[in-house]
Amino acid sequence: MNHKRLLLSLLIMLLIHTSASWGSETDGRGITVEGAGTSILTGGGPGTAPVITRVGINFENGSGHFDCLALMPTAPAGTPGSGSFDNNIMYVTGPISAASLQGDSVVLTGTATVTGVGAGTNLPFTVTADRGGPGTKVVLAVSGMTFVETLLEGSITFPGGN
Repeated sequence: MNHKRLLLSLLIMLLIHTSASWGSETDGRGITVEGAGTSILTGGGPGTAPVITRVGINFENGSGHFDCLALMPTAPAGTPGSGSFDNNIMYVTGPISAASLQGDSVVLTGTATVTGVGAGTNLPFTVTADRGGPGTKVVLAVSGMTFVETLLEGSITFPGGN
């Protein structure tokens, strides 16, 4: 009889713990994500021109905001000025409505206003980011496109992991 009570108690505790984590994974309450930095776009932009992005993430208590400004040089590669990232080719900005931790990454979703490449309003976006500083990956999916970015400067922080 005592074994049955113990088993029932363990089962109830497991269900309570599991249902609490389900709630935090769907809306992100209890997850805080902060980060900003400069990144380089893997593969470059049109004609393999280098693209630098400025990324900002702030999410706390179930809501937040995401910004990503993509810049490329006006001057062609190898010409004077080709290292000046002065041409705004895309800007993604909008509220983050949900966050979930998936292993060592955080997945953020929301809707954005996009200008430049992929322009539109109320466009769904997903940002998957690893934790860390330079070398950290940030993947943005919006307007039917996926952009893999690597932080050159800055950092992204969120709970869990090492």
